[in-house]
Amino acid sequence: MIATLARMPAWARWALYAALGVFLLTLVQTISDTERLTQVATAREMLRFAVPIFLAGLGGLFSERAGVVNIGLEGMLILGMWFGAWGSINYGAWWGLAIGIAGGMIGGLLHAIATVTFQVDHIISGVAINILAPAITRYLSEEIWDSPTTSPRTSAVGDWDVPFLAGGTIFGWESPDWLLTISQWEIWYLSDIAQLSRGLLRGTSWVAIIAIALVPITAFVIWRTRFGLRVRICGEMPSAGEAQGINIIRYKYIAVIMSGGLAGLGGAFISTELSGLFQGGNSAGRGFIGLAALIFGNWRPGGVLLGALLFGYVFGLDLRDLDGTASHAMLLVNAIAFTAVGIWAFSRKNRTDTILAAILGFAALFWWIVADTVPSWWSNTLPYVVVLLVLVFFAQRLRMPVSLGQPYRKGET
Repeated sequence: MIATLARMPAWARWALYAALGVFLLTLVQTISDTERLTQVATAREMLRFAVPIFLAGLGGLFSERAGVVNIGLEGMLILGMWFGAWGSINYGAWWGLAIGIAGGMIGGLLHAIATVTFQVDHIISGVAINILAPAITRYLSEEIWDSPTTSPRTSAVGDWDVPFLAGGTIFGWESPDWLLTISQWEIWYLSDIAQLSRGLLRGTSWVAIIAIALVPITAFVIWRTRFGLRVRICGEMPSAGEAQGINIIRYKYIAVIMSGGLAGLGGAFISTELSGLFQGGNSAGRGFIGLAALIFGNWRPGGVLLGALLFGYVFGLDLRDLDGTASHAMLLVNAIAFTAVGIWAFSRKNRTDTILAAILGFAALFWWIVADTVPSWWSNTLPYVVVLLVLVFFAQRLRMPVSLGQPYRKGET
């Protein structure tokens, strides 16, 4: 089975994982007293929360494929939040996104100067940017908006309903809504897929559409172009690339600056689409979670997107779960997921992961049985718990770029 999955194309493998995930949600929803796990609103919020996580993770992909660890994604995202809000307020929504990208690129440039030119430890440089960015944006907010934490309201670029699938319009004519029709059939599993898909395709932000389009574009650039090959050489064997006449330093700079720009776009999305203003602390650690999505996705764009959707789903569910019933149902989801992870770990003779998965799975099942709901603190904590657990169980099976985090000096072998 595992060998068959390994032979599948990456897109088909990730699509299969997503289908299995929806099947699990449908199964648990049937057992539990809730319908929120596959609602349209849950899927819509999942995508909204996933976009900045995905863009930060995609930015990390370019940087780390070039061999530069980018812990500073959070700071670059915060810079994008502030500059995106400022640009949106002064020049409009689309210019706000562009200026947010530029703000993130400034953070990427600082990280490249520190790590590539001056050989500063990548972790130290990233932490410094994460400390510097909130301080800079606080100072700018006080100087420009007379408030250390909050900006005036921003403008958004708007959204789009996909014609036929989600009832969008074509030159004023309102098309059918096929997914709504399928969801109203109330066919087990099929209608749940239709509801989740409709949530992703109706009222979809243009930034989300651009972000999803970046998945095949990034895959093509990284794996099918000369630029992508040279970026990957920087992260795998830079000395060999230098021997072929490649300017390793230049490509590292480009990749890290691109990384900052993508994280900046994610930040601009937060301040213009998610919250409608810049507010200190609104990043909520999404830059760090984007780094977790990058690791979960094995440094591949499709995997990063699926990881971002996973984390975004938990955030979106928490936003809609006012009475705690959906979070209670997620305990059963966790129990089943831990059982599957335990079986997978046992098949690979990983005793530690098998025991840990068994303990966590039993604990989640026991809590689900003895409680009718969960406290609010668990709903608020669950997204971050999921991030930690994903890293614990999946980080060991991944293959990072060989020279990731290693210093590079021109002329050294």
